[in-house]
Amino acid sequence: MTKQEYLKAVEKLKKWAYAYYIEDNPLVTDEVYDKLYHEVLDYEKEHPEDIDFTSPTQRVGATLKDGFQKAKHLSRMWSMEDVFNAKEFEEWMARIQKNFPNERYYIEPKFDGASLNLIYENGLLKQAITRGNGVEGEDVTNNARTIQSIRLEIEHKGLIEIRGEVLMTKQEFERINEERAKLGEPLFANPRNAAAGSLRQLDPKTVAKRKLIFQPWGVGVHDLTLEYLSEVMDYVYNLGFRKPPIRRVCETVKEIEAIYDELRKMRDSLDVMLDGMVVKVDRFAAQEALGYTVKSPRWIVAYKFPAVEKQTRIKDVVLQVGRTGVITPVAVLEPVEIEGVIVERATLHNFDEIERKDIRIGDMVIIIRSGDVIPKIIKVLEHFRTGNEKKIERPNECPVCKSELLDEGALIKCQNLNCSARVVNSIIYFASKQCLNIDGLGEKIVEQLYNEGLIKQIEDLYSLTMDDLLKLEGFKEKKAKNLLKAIENSKGVECWRFINSLGIEHIGEVASKKICQTYGLEFMRLSKDELMALDGFGEEMAESFIEFMRVNGDKVARLLEIIQPQAPEQEEIQESAFTSKTIVLTGSMSKSRGEIKAMLEKMGAKVTGSVSKKTDIVIYGEDAGSKYEKAKQLGVTLMSEDEMWERIK
Repeated sequence: MTKQEYLKAVEKLKKWAYAYYIEDNPLVTDEVYDKLYHEVLDYEKEHPEDIDFTSPTQRVGATLKDGFQKAKHLSRMWSMEDVFNAKEFEEWMARIQKNFPNERYYIEPKFDGASLNLIYENGLLKQAITRGNGVEGEDVTNNARTIQSIRLEIEHKGLIEIRGEVLMTKQEFERINEERAKLGEPLFANPRNAAAGSLRQLDPKTVAKRKLIFQPWGVGVHDLTLEYLSEVMDYVYNLGFRKPPIRRVCETVKEIEAIYDELRKMRDSLDVMLDGMVVKVDRFAAQEALGYTVKSPRWIVAYKFPAVEKQTRIKDVVLQVGRTGVITPVAVLEPVEIEGVIVERATLHNFDEIERKDIRIGDMVIIIRSGDVIPKIIKVLEHFRTGNEKKIERPNECPVCKSELLDEGALIKCQNLNCSARVVNSIIYFASKQCLNIDGLGEKIVEQLYNEGLIKQIEDLYSLTMDDLLKLEGFKEKKAKNLLKAIENSKGVECWRFINSLGIEHIGEVASKKICQTYGLEFMRLSKDELMALDGFGEEMAESFIEFMRVNGDKVARLLEIIQPQAPEQEEIQESAFTSKTIVLTGSMSKSRGEIKAMLEKMGAKVTGSVSKKTDIVIYGEDAGSKYEKAKQLGVTLMSEDEMWERIK
């Protein structure tokens, strides 16, 4: 094969792959495709300097990554407002039509997968980023290159973000779960989880083996000058991306409802999961005028399909102990299939919920599952009762360590810090990516260390030695050295990671960041009032934090001494009219409240979540509610968003 013959063969393979993966219209048999594929592969092995990076052979990455780097989107990926019935949808339409009575709407199915943002520049795929928190996600470019329906090159030469959903077919989902069952690995709950889990595999070769699909649904940054979103999506599909089964432009509620009914009827016949449809204002100028709330654009809504309900019987109830000691009752069910998934368990949430619904072992019940939501029991069918059903008693002792439980009503907790369920789960969480990110300290290693008696609490991690690890099955010098290095490197982490790693009930990543940004390393001494002054903090969160520090103060102090977390750097205060003022934000604004809060804090303001006599100013936007009214009652200064911007200028 000459170089020219090689290049022609690559183009032919790309044409065949496009017909197979994008158009669902194979042009040749698998045998013919595979024969040419291996001829191309043989040439590339002999002439690596001639390899065309767009060759189908290059879609399988050669290197195994240690982890994923964070990467920022060029423009934010927003969440969507959900509506669940015709009344809620008509109310959303009415809000749009109040100011834009003659708009048209672009309709596409809402696919149930993992969101991905593709960045193209000069016609080439530059980066692929998971949705993450909407501002930044994980760089999974190597994995994205293995997905055949993602174009490695496009005709558009400008900068453009093409956004969509990574999906897995129902057939591929079943195949992978069968494979995992044979290997004794945990099964994926549904195709969406399987797609998301596949996209985050560290080895691109594993991703390549799973037949993932990329289905575009929108764009971010782009340099197109078209007036309507539907025109932009036509352009995207014409670049060679997979088209959805239905996409329409409509003007009335009646037209949109007809498409909704059409999609509901066809959802079971499609090879991928749908959980609704998406309705977007089509004209970009109207989108811009409608703007955004803190969480979502006002010009887009997800019109969800009804949750799928099934009838089954409760066989038993088992108790699970979480990492914070909370006992969760779980119903063991007679297996029932919902949307291709066999459901055998459903959460009962807590014992107050069991008593409220009078749920008993042996009851016939209705369960629902919507998307990837954990199945839950919504109704007991009492007319099926025979009198042999058993009441579910509130437990008095921990199912793991048998110690006495603390009954707080809705929550029942194991307070024993040495309970193995708490210890193992708390250490797994402590070492996880969103906490101290100790590479190599996964669930199986933690269980092994615990079972061998090498760790009984978190701080024991920092006393492990090379000799300790080399005694364990599966550990050789390199693996032991890497784990010890990762544990040592966890020292000096950001303050918020340390707080988040403690696993305090109701205190997650966002709350941990707020505590550290405001109070730094002084968090152990905080009062209830100081915590409740933080934006988004309620009484339950404050009490949970204080109770945790009361019970575990000595343990936290020892960990602080060992790990030496770093307080966030304090930015220099920009003197302004808001310096030293206590401010509350309310209503919808031109920018997210988070952005405005950060800006005001840089000016020395203290932004809190509730209005009191100590509040100096309430800044309000559209649809201001109870906080605005309370400020009027208390005589607190009210300031519109426009007036705020004038003051800043």
